[in-house]
Amino acid sequence: MLSSISIIIDDEVKRKFEGIYLSVRITDILVSNSHDISKPLERLKGELHIDIEALKDDPIIRVYRDFYWRIGIDPTKTRPAGEALVRRFLKNQSLPKINNAVDAGNLASASTFVPIGLYDIQKISGKILLRFAKNGEQFTDITGKAEGLKGNEVVLVDDAGILHLFPHRDAQRTMIRAETKKMLVVGCGVPGVPRSRVDDAADKVVSFLKEL
Repeated sequence: MLSSISIIIDDEVKRKFEGIYLSVRITDILVSNSHDISKPLERLKGELHIDIEALKDDPIIRVYRDFYWRIGIDPTKTRPAGEALVRRFLKNQSLPKINNAVDAGNLASASTFVPIGLYDIQKISGKILLRFAKNGEQFTDITGKAEGLKGNEVVLVDDAGILHLFPHRDAQRTMIRAETKKMLVVGCGVPGVPRSRVDDAADKVVSFLKEL
């Protein structure tokens, strides 16, 4: 099992998206569904001072939207993960309760607007690389939906295949399950987002996980 990890960013990705950044953490975990998220949700209510109509103009969300356009995704139809969570929170004053790991990631993403990837380290094989997808390469998301990629997508991969369709969809193979004991946390930064913001998002996942 991996005890430390680094992610290699392919040179082609670096050239096209100068400033792309991944913040990585590893944490032990006991997956639970019996946790209470009421206290961190109350804190989030006090921290988020933004109108839902103005959300699209927030500087961080604007940068993620611009990145989506660059990779061929219409952010008005498929919103960046952080924005989608914040919109849901502002509408309902709550977030979906799934398990302590996923909820920690959602809380961190909602409070920083940074997308978060969560992976079962026991399911990861070999080195991890951020690169462009290959034409026809297969990706199966956490819902089980499979699709063939076109080759212009950015993907996080290990020796066994795709872990993440950057920066918004994780793969089913490495998703957090009841038996997960050690988790890889990846904060997904795109050009224009300060590295400190991405690092803060990754740290918040670990902090929320300890609280939950």
